[in-house]
Amino acid sequence: MRNSKRIHLVLLLIVTSVFIWSLIKPEGYLIWSLEALPAVVVLITAILLYNKFRLTTLSYFIIAILSIWMFIGAHYTYSKVPLFSWIKDYFELKRNHYDRVGHFLKGLSAIVIREIFIRMTPLKKGPWLTSVTLSFALAIGALYEIIEWLASKVSKGGKASKQFLGTQGDNWDSQWDMSLTFIGSIVALLILSKLHNKLLVKKGISIEQKNNR
Repeated sequence: MRNSKRIHLVLLLIVTSVFIWSLIKPEGYLIWSLEALPAVVVLITAILLYNKFRLTTLSYFIIAILSIWMFIGAHYTYSKVPLFSWIKDYFELKRNHYDRVGHFLKGLSAIVIREIFIRMTPLKKGPWLTSVTLSFALAIGALYEIIEWLASKVSKGGKASKQFLGTQGDNWDSQWDMSLTFIGSIVALLILSKLHNKLLVKKGISIEQKNNR
């Protein structure tokens, strides 16, 4: 328990450090707010619920990774992250793929969703849990695309909204983003579910369906 708390504290310190860095002279504070807000909300919620509803360390790792990715993207804007701009130029790609990789990584959130379902609903390990988790992950991905679209409509195509939308000239950008999140969710469940199950059992959480016969 003490080791877990130490790991969680280290993760929080790392994420907080990146958060502070991302606030220093970003591309623009409006676009920063739009890009970073979801991560800030999730982090605040996780901190407030830490003593009442403590997640597995794996889930906190995932939250930390996704938060850091979003804070970096918010600082530069997703289409201008230097490393991926260099990759774009070196390999003569048509776009900066930081956002595409980010949407794939968002599939990791399926593990966090899975944990919440196991602990707060009758769903346990099995096909129904997997199906509902994937559906929920895809729904979140679609909701994010709708929010991006609404932001562009409300601001009537301003610079910040165009940066937030981040299509980079691709009319199928939203479909790509949702598809990558869905694929990322499948990969995350295939690779991490066994480890996740072990961590849940270690916390004394039942993952097996009850036999009512």
